[in-house]
Amino acid sequence: MTTASGEPLADRLATQLRRAGATEVRFAATLDELAALADAADGPLLISGTDLVAHTAVLRHLATSPVGPTVALVLTDAPVPGRTAVREERGQIVDAGPLDALDGDATGVFGGALRVGVHDLPTLAAAARAAAVGARPVPAPLGPAGDVSPLPAAEGAGHDGPGSAVDRLVAGLAAHGTLIFAQRVRLLVAHRVEDGAGLVAAEAAVTAVDEDRAELRLSVKEKDDFFSTYFVSTWSPYVVRLAARLRLTPTGVTVISVLFALAAAVLFGVGGRPALVGGAVLLYLGFVLDCVDGQLARYTRHFSAWGGWLDTMADRAKEYLVYAGLGFGVSHAGLGNGWALAIAAMTLQTVRHMTDTWYGVLHDEAARRPRAAGSAGGGIGDRLNAASTRVQADTGSLSYWLKRTVVFPIGERWALIALTVALFNPLVSLIAVLVWGALAFAYTGALRTLRARWMRVPVLDTVDATLHRDDGPLARRLPVVRPTGPLALAVLAALGPAVLLVAALVGDASDGLRWAVPVALLVLLAGGLGAGAAHNGPLDWLVPAALRAAEYLFAIAVGVVGGAPGWLIFGYVFVLTVQHYDLTARLEKRQTAPPLHAATLGWDGRSTLLALAAIAGTVSIGMATLGAYLLVVFVASAVLAWFVRPARSARASAAPVGAGGVAPR
Repeated sequence: MTTASGEPLADRLATQLRRAGATEVRFAATLDELAALADAADGPLLISGTDLVAHTAVLRHLATSPVGPTVALVLTDAPVPGRTAVREERGQIVDAGPLDALDGDATGVFGGALRVGVHDLPTLAAAARAAAVGARPVPAPLGPAGDVSPLPAAEGAGHDGPGSAVDRLVAGLAAHGTLIFAQRVRLLVAHRVEDGAGLVAAEAAVTAVDEDRAELRLSVKEKDDFFSTYFVSTWSPYVVRLAARLRLTPTGVTVISVLFALAAAVLFGVGGRPALVGGAVLLYLGFVLDCVDGQLARYTRHFSAWGGWLDTMADRAKEYLVYAGLGFGVSHAGLGNGWALAIAAMTLQTVRHMTDTWYGVLHDEAARRPRAAGSAGGGIGDRLNAASTRVQADTGSLSYWLKRTVVFPIGERWALIALTVALFNPLVSLIAVLVWGALAFAYTGALRTLRARWMRVPVLDTVDATLHRDDGPLARRLPVVRPTGPLALAVLAALGPAVLLVAALVGDASDGLRWAVPVALLVLLAGGLGAGAAHNGPLDWLVPAALRAAEYLFAIAVGVVGGAPGWLIFGYVFVLTVQHYDLTARLEKRQTAPPLHAATLGWDGRSTLLALAAIAGTVSIGMATLGAYLLVVFVASAVLAWFVRPARSARASAAPVGAGGVAPR
């Protein structure tokens, strides 16, 4: 087909692929030829049929999408015969094929373009060869990001009609079990055309949309929390555009937001109405910048694993620095033991985040697996799942916003802190955070437990359980108690420290109580008896959170028993949370262990050293020394992971690394 400008549609698509970031563009005349290209490629492939009419930004977003290595364009157009319909769950394509084969569960249609990650290229080649049986020659432009030799364009390029090669290709990838993420088209335009009339209509739709303005609006998350949606995203795009003009990077904005949060924490500690109000304003502006860094990354398409990791770590560091400022402010003003409240808030929030992370992994895994035998519909899990789906679909309704707000997301946490500290004082702020956080934890924990029992999908057996349990050498050498199960043992491990902490808080932390520390340690180490057991129970996704709670409770209890100052206990637990957030950030990207992870000694090794310090009567010295050591290990590990090793790899290989068109953040 010929466009309004007189050039073939296939040639225009090739030009758009180059603008989207492809280093080379080819035409594959057959699926066998595409399979050969996949075999030879050493970088991601951006594949498109020749019937796609779209903004160049649509292809650029597909090429640079950070959600996963393999991403497919998904449209909301009505399915037509021969086109591939898809079913999505949590942004993943869990089924693809003819509309009638999806039994009415289709959520969209394949948009005729996809990016295939390096590790999925062998599956792409296999799917292409399998789909080539009976396939007619239909050229498809390819945008390889790797170093692949040129291939002349095929003669007689036509459009991909019903039953096209690219449709069979994505259906084949899904059938092979490839993890495919969905790239939805919002605000911009993308259509697959069948004839000249459709081409004219699609080109008119593309022309009618201001591409840059749409990209700026797309920088804002489609579904965000209430406070972010109505009190930040209504004006943050203007800041994004200014930041882009000033050539600020997302990482630079992240650093500025950390400085704002740090300044707010200092003002909360200083106290006095002007300082508290000023700190609340700075906290709000810091949160705006926290949103802007992600929006700027989406607007400029500057993504990187380093940037994502830094954003995750900075978010938690900012929040806990604010807790520290509030805690100091409470104690400084003589309103109570502020450090105890700050420690409780940080511990609660970290354990909550651990359950959030692993429930997300559970839900993603459940979306890719068939329901277990015997899990008949109609049960409590089915009803909860259906109710959640209905509420999420009713975007903007009261029930929708209640569901998103009651879980106490970060925007609401920062808004609550800013309002309560400006109107009242840091004590009210910390109590409010603890109360709402505890209620949200109880609500989400109860519902997720019921749904998880219904889904019956193990997730810890899909990863390195020893790594994500954070087991040390002692736990790995303990005997295995299989009948009890790892979750029951992890919960038991938290009970001993909890009892010791309660006794220390209601008592006087005398030397007599100091000798109860070894007993609490033995109970804690019971969690290591499940290290070698299978983590395939329906609730075993809670094991990492339970072990985090056990270690934090033990550290706090030992600190209280040993008379360590509150700020030191807070600092030590803060360093532990940094270590654990590093693990969860890597889990989300399916990355390997940090370079120096073995040097962190594991929850069992660290707790044993603290117990020895308690017995020796040197808790403060032991906690300060161990905390400083862990912080040094964390910083050194981060430098090795994100700077030293990539630099060595770059020197060792001249081949480009990463997807074509992805700029470093």
